[in-house]
Amino acid sequence: MATDYDLIIRNGIVVTDTEVGEYDIAVKDEKIAKVVARGGLKDNKAARVIDAQDGYVMPGGVDAHVHLQEPPLFGKGSTADNYESGSRSAICGGTTTMVTFAPQKKTEDTLLDTLRDTHAKAKDNCYTDYSFHLIVGNPSTTALSEFATLRSEGISSLKIYMTYEALQLHDGQILDVLLEARAQSITTMIHAENGQVIDWMTTQLEKRKLFAPKYHGPSHPPMAEVEATYRAISLSEFMDTPILIVHVSTPAAAAHIKAAQDRGLPIYAETCPQYLFLTKADLDPPGGGFEGAKCVCAPPPRESEADCDVIWDGLANGTFTILSSDHCPFRYNDNVHGKQTPINEEYPLGHFRYIPNGLPGIETRLPLTLSAGRLDLKKFVEVTSANPAKLYGLWPRKGGLVEGESDADINIWYPEGKMKEFALKNEMLHHDVDYTPFEGRKVRQWPRYTILRGKVVWDKEGEGLVGGKGYGQFVRRGVSSLKGPRNPGEWEIPL
Repeated sequence: MATDYDLIIRNGIVVTDTEVGEYDIAVKDEKIAKVVARGGLKDNKAARVIDAQDGYVMPGGVDAHVHLQEPPLFGKGSTADNYESGSRSAICGGTTTMVTFAPQKKTEDTLLDTLRDTHAKAKDNCYTDYSFHLIVGNPSTTALSEFATLRSEGISSLKIYMTYEALQLHDGQILDVLLEARAQSITTMIHAENGQVIDWMTTQLEKRKLFAPKYHGPSHPPMAEVEATYRAISLSEFMDTPILIVHVSTPAAAAHIKAAQDRGLPIYAETCPQYLFLTKADLDPPGGGFEGAKCVCAPPPRESEADCDVIWDGLANGTFTILSSDHCPFRYNDNVHGKQTPINEEYPLGHFRYIPNGLPGIETRLPLTLSAGRLDLKKFVEVTSANPAKLYGLWPRKGGLVEGESDADINIWYPEGKMKEFALKNEMLHHDVDYTPFEGRKVRQWPRYTILRGKVVWDKEGEGLVGGKGYGQFVRRGVSSLKGPRNPGEWEIPL
């Protein structure tokens, strides 16, 4: 039988970052071919037709902060998920494109070897489409000269750190990076915590023999994030270079960001589900012991649900440009590479300084956030899909449903109220991690179907994961389509 399209999705409520409406969608040759009023494709034939049954039809998720298969940069800890298991988990939770990190060590002079090695890890192993951010640990003359080559290789973003001895840059190095990033139209992500403050606080806690996981929080005081956030904004303004401040956790840091945005600065910000759903109490669960290590990440979960409410408000009002997972997974029951590495005779309850920093969350990012019902549907698509694509040079290929331009990356969710609420359990997930920090959280939405470039890769009511490892492709990225420098052109020394 002759067909007009490869796939038709009927009877859905289509949601993009700009519109909600009753539309039908046609897919041809991996692209969005038509988006028409409901019923407008009734006379067309397709190889497959899906009845969305008034479920939400949204662009596939874009997760732009993912750590997979990274070398141990911070002691013994080594990420649990590789590109196969991490991308598998992503697809099952509705993320169709991920941007992972390719970390350059301080001892390395070049970025290009790092990029090549990371390509080798991902190639033919991914269920999702993917790209990379380069982590610049050593902004040497050689590394800075390679920024132009990164652009030609389809890489248009990088990340730098203001903390962690293994990666921390001083302010002069940050300015070097920002200057060359501006020249090459590269978006710079910044982990904004004051490393010296964290080191000092860690020493103070150790002097008092306070080692349990719950003391990870006090070792990363809000002040360390607030000061570094303000400093990062100041350096960005001086260089007139766009930055994205990653995984923001504190209301005061968010206020600095909002004030900079209100002054017209190209300052972007990201937050993560751990700052929407977790608090200080999760680092010290009932019964004490080492269980709090499951929620050790940096910055840590903050004081109270009131802090979480402010972060939710920041998503709603535009302070936060994107919502990423910061998926950085370590197994809990692992004393060689995982969370339990610091447990020994001297520290029977471990030592917070040495607990691997990070949480799994790539599969739960979208379902948890949508289930919470705290974001307008268009805003949900904006921060989880459209804006990450725009910021990181993927738009409109990713993050939208634009006829003839967007890849057919689509999530079909359940009709409102049609999915029975359930308690999240780690055994439901598809990562290679033995826990989720969101165990027991109530969920009332999950993708019914996930579609990558026109192919159904997740069918919740059928066989579950039906996509194949290696179907995911590397995606070359261009420049950000969000606001750039206020004064385009070569940076001039203020005189």
